[in-house]
Amino acid sequence: MIPRIQKRGQRTIGLLYYLYGPGKFEEHTDPHLVASWDHNAPDPGRDATATLKQLQQLLDQPVENIDPSQRPKKHVWHLSVRNGSEDRILSDEEWGDVARRMVAAAGIDNPEEGAGCRWAAVRHADDHIHIVATLVREDGYKPDLDHDANRVQAQARALEAEFGLLRLNKGDGTAAKRPTSAERHKAKRRGRERTAREELREAVRRAVSGARSDEEFFDRLAAAGLLIRKRAAPSGDLLGYKVALPDDLNRDGEPVFYPGARLAPDLSLPRIRERWSGDAQDVPAARREEAIRTGPGSPASARRGTASAVWQAVLVVEHGEDEVAAAHIAAVGEVLDALAKTSAAHTRRELRDAAAAFERASRSHVRAVRGHDRALRQAARDLVQGGPALGRGEDAATTAMAIDMLFFLITAAAHWHARKGHAQQAEAAARAAEHLRTAYQAAAAQPLGVLYQRGRQLSRPMLQRQTVLLREALPELAEQILAEPGWHALAATITEAEAAGHDPAALLSDVAARRELGTADSISDVLVWRMRRTADLPADASQLPETSTAANRSATRGTTAKPSSPARRGSGEETPRQAR
Repeated sequence: MIPRIQKRGQRTIGLLYYLYGPGKFEEHTDPHLVASWDHNAPDPGRDATATLKQLQQLLDQPVENIDPSQRPKKHVWHLSVRNGSEDRILSDEEWGDVARRMVAAAGIDNPEEGAGCRWAAVRHADDHIHIVATLVREDGYKPDLDHDANRVQAQARALEAEFGLLRLNKGDGTAAKRPTSAERHKAKRRGRERTAREELREAVRRAVSGARSDEEFFDRLAAAGLLIRKRAAPSGDLLGYKVALPDDLNRDGEPVFYPGARLAPDLSLPRIRERWSGDAQDVPAARREEAIRTGPGSPASARRGTASAVWQAVLVVEHGEDEVAAAHIAAVGEVLDALAKTSAAHTRRELRDAAAAFERASRSHVRAVRGHDRALRQAARDLVQGGPALGRGEDAATTAMAIDMLFFLITAAAHWHARKGHAQQAEAAARAAEHLRTAYQAAAAQPLGVLYQRGRQLSRPMLQRQTVLLREALPELAEQILAEPGWHALAATITEAEAAGHDPAALLSDVAARRELGTADSISDVLVWRMRRTADLPADASQLPETSTAANRSATRGTTAKPSSPARRGSGEETPRQAR
């Protein structure tokens, strides 16, 4: 249940005309009273003899009864109360109870406390009501409305529990502006899944991902097909911007523009500039020259780099200072947007949904100190510049690797928000993690299937040897891993790492110890990707020579490959289960 106090007004009749009228886009149906200060109040929606003027005069009567010099300049108080799309439809009697509880909580009218203000609750849709009140009590005094917004929010939480509605978390003022009912009806009439505001917010977020200048940002907006209006000071300095969809027009046939700050608090131009303010000096000159000389890398190399940056960011979010952790969490949103934009069709929808969900988790009242997040922002930039990835081969495998790492970073972000009491952000991050689970299943099926088959082809002595190695390296996790379908994929990876000159036991211990594994559905899957990233093994093993050659013969003879320092998943018969 979402209560929202609107701006105060001066004309009671004007608001009544709107509430009882057809709406801006004919979205109002059957407007009528569900409750009021007086059960005999006229209802122009159900009584043919009642008029809006009569209702307005009765509402305004206490205001008219006091001296004009004592009247509030804006005496009309307006509260809308809306249920979520998942909630059941409340009856008129239930909405009437909601209205009475809300005006009592706000300080408008509480019969137990004596004289109150006059008010009326109008319902013109299934999912919400509007309450209009005039801000002079029957005894001529003004109501105490200090902290009325907090009080109606608290009442909404109590009503959700009593009515069995979706329990919402308390807002903190950092959420993006929700689409209005008019915007939702307009999108529905046009057959669109999302409103123009929501489409624009996603497009602007994607344009920001990894951008480093005003020019690059606006070039990306133009390339996305958006209409742009820039606001400049008399000196010529750019102050802000607005964007519109070319086909989103008002009644006059003109594009409907939205300022960045109206899309989301962190999409105003000043807030966007904070992201790249430290990029130039933070990137070493040699690296900048190399990037200019070599140009963008491949989609696979960008994803492998993303996995490395995300791997390091988990530690920062778990143990770093709050302002630095907040910067990393904000930058995760850029990585998700860039990954969704450039990934193959079979993972794109879930990644886009993950990015949309995490958008709420990327902001809080902990102000991010930018600059520390440059590795993640560079990863987002590399993803965009690397271009679209294929849904097979190394592209697909490194996509699974990056998603795997992102799952743990977003889970760490959810825990960080929960510790800070950021309930909405923690819930949003948890939803994003669930979308990543689904995306991971789609991305990992083929590459892990290849590794599973390679593990099944290992000779019995080699497989026994890897089992002993696992039990020695990870004694507390070994039996669980051996019971997982993904064990054969891990055994194949251990074999490859050893053939590449690594000490597999040390490598396995290292990657298992660096980050928690408690949130993983398949520990073997997680260790596969961690080992392949750390040991710089190809993510896609389908192009490698069969593992039953030199390494198998070496194990059969009882010899081992020469160990070296590391570069910085049961034995069931079923196919591997790709899950987080």
